[in-house]
Amino acid sequence: MRNLLNFLVKYNYWFLFLLLEVASFVLLFRFNHYQQSVYFTSANGLAGKVYEVSGGISSYFHLKSVNEDLLDRNMWLEQRAAFLEKMLLEQGLDSVKLYSLERLAPVDYRIFKASVIKNSLNKADNYITLNRGAAAGIRPEMGVVDANGVVGIVYKTSPRYSLVIPLLNSKSSISCKIVGSAYFGYLKWEGGDSRYAYLKDLPRHAEFNLGDTVVTSGYSTVFPEGVMVGTVDDMADSHDGLSYLLKIRLATDFGKVSNVRVIARTGQDEQKKLEEEEGK
Repeated sequence: MRNLLNFLVKYNYWFLFLLLEVASFVLLFRFNHYQQSVYFTSANGLAGKVYEVSGGISSYFHLKSVNEDLLDRNMWLEQRAAFLEKMLLEQGLDSVKLYSLERLAPVDYRIFKASVIKNSLNKADNYITLNRGAAAGIRPEMGVVDANGVVGIVYKTSPRYSLVIPLLNSKSSISCKIVGSAYFGYLKWEGGDSRYAYLKDLPRHAEFNLGDTVVTSGYSTVFPEGVMVGTVDDMADSHDGLSYLLKIRLATDFGKVSNVRVIARTGQDEQKKLEEEEGK
């Protein structure tokens, strides 16, 4: 207490000066209309700027929840669009055809949303970890896509997490075809650049052009027909010269993949069991 009193006594002139300054400003702005209007204008401008900055910061930290809401809405709209397309097709309008995830009928497929929590690009066998697992209904051998195209296939699950084999993995092999062609091959990643993979075993008599769109063929229990994979970037002959080897620019940017959707196909287990029995 003594130190506080000594401090106040030592600097009493400064405190008196500040008190008089405050009193003079109060009298100036209270009894003079011009200075009063200038004060309120400046104060409002400063307060507005502060609120703008704080609002921007608050909005930034709420982006995740906003993105989740948008993804939910997007998924609902996609399923509604798929339902309407199915109704049109049943009416005989065969020209209606979309090569994207929106073609999935709600009756035939269920879609789960998940987020990537771990990813790798530069290994021979890359893996992706998702923040959803068996407790959310996800199981092995389900297809994984993002807003641009195919990401990979679920490999293993735990109650809360899933491990995905992406296209950037030596074990990955996806059946694909070129839009407008019935011929198909399988997509393999040869390592190196994460932007490209190769479509192999495409017959020599298949017709295509550079820039053509490559989609899933539908010849598996994992992906439906027509999900975007990439575009033809270059072509060459296979090693045996009996088929084409196409360089495919992947639609999915694996360096930025974050929000994904897991496709659960109705009847997938039944079809797989039947095919395994036939293979015995």
